[in-house]
Amino acid sequence: MIKKIDVESEEFQIQFELTKQFTDKVCEEHGFVYNPELDVNESIQMGLTRNKMIYGKRYCPCFMVIGKTDEEKEKADNRLCPCTPALTKEIPDTGSCHCGIFCTKEFAVQSAKDEETHDAI
Repeated sequence: MIKKIDVESEEFQIQFELTKQFTDKVCEEHGFVYNPELDVNESIQMGLTRNKMIYGKRYCPCFMVIGKTDEEKEKADNRLCPCTPALTKEIPDTGSCHCGIFCTKEFAVQSAKDEETHDAI
């Protein structure tokens, strides 16, 4: 069954603000910065909010959530933000998590420079 989410609803807006606070805290606790592309961050935050409202947890919006029960979801090793692969492999190896919201400072600076060069062309 598909649950419809109204992004204009008060409930969504409250949860969206809580998700932004959550992602701020993740950045602070792990020494990350946000992606310099603001639309990437907002898109991921909206997906995290949606998953929180549907599944009760902020599962990574870039991957399907597998399982119907909490036990099945746990067994399926769904990516709960910030996910272990991002913390242990993706960010240390590439400078950014798969979704792109959490980055190292160096990655963000280089990404912003690349975007400026792209825009200049």
